[in-house]
Amino acid sequence: MSLLEAIIYGIVQGLGEFLPISSTAHIVLAPWLFGWEDPGLAFDIALHMGTLVAVAVFFWKDWIRLIKAGLTDVKSSDGKLFWCLVLACIPGGILGLIFEEYIETVFRNPLLIGIALIVMGFVIYIADRYSKSEVELKDVGPKRSLLIGVSQGLAMIPGVSRSGITMATGRALKIKREDAARFTFLLSTPFILLSGLYKAKDIVNVSVEALPFAVAIVTSAVVGLLSIKFLLGYLKRKGFGIFAVYRFILGAIVIAVYLLR
Repeated sequence: MSLLEAIIYGIVQGLGEFLPISSTAHIVLAPWLFGWEDPGLAFDIALHMGTLVAVAVFFWKDWIRLIKAGLTDVKSSDGKLFWCLVLACIPGGILGLIFEEYIETVFRNPLLIGIALIVMGFVIYIADRYSKSEVELKDVGPKRSLLIGVSQGLAMIPGVSRSGITMATGRALKIKREDAARFTFLLSTPFILLSGLYKAKDIVNVSVEALPFAVAIVTSAVVGLLSIKFLLGYLKRKGFGIFAVYRFILGAIVIAVYLLR
């Protein structure tokens, strides 16, 4: 893998992991569209570890506060939020284990990805456009957390987007736009960590090119950090419309290329 490819993959991962456009779809589509070699599972894990660094760095103070409250003051707003995040991780983890084989094979079909991009574009736009903003982060509660966690399971299909489906579900449950994004980012921390550790068992004896590997991790971490900061600021002023339009355009291109080929 060239350094340019490693940088592009890092940028794609850093943007796609936190913006509601699906990082997995872009990672799958890049080699398919441009004729590159598939980077493989080890590289995919590395890219996700980069974005894990990004979200951990951005929210480290929040996590220290949440963990402390979760273990010492369960009834506080931070303590409740901590256990709500734990609860939300469970459904996605179970569904990921059940459909693990399909995630790495059947679901990585470009036509399915193109359709998912477009369909989720509509879902994200409608959920944001027509939902009220009544619930704050501290009031999310276990029922909403569980529903968000269940919805996260759909993100196993490339093109759906983990951040996209969880934010859309949050908005449908009347969570304020910025708070839905913040809950999503906090939820991504343990989810990326646990899924990365689980997949790591399959790459114990895999050799990698050190420099492109390192460059991709650093790039995805830096771009991911900037993406989180951008989106939280952007959602204070505007909705998800721009991301829906992007998904429509990319989905249409993917479907057209698939049919022409």
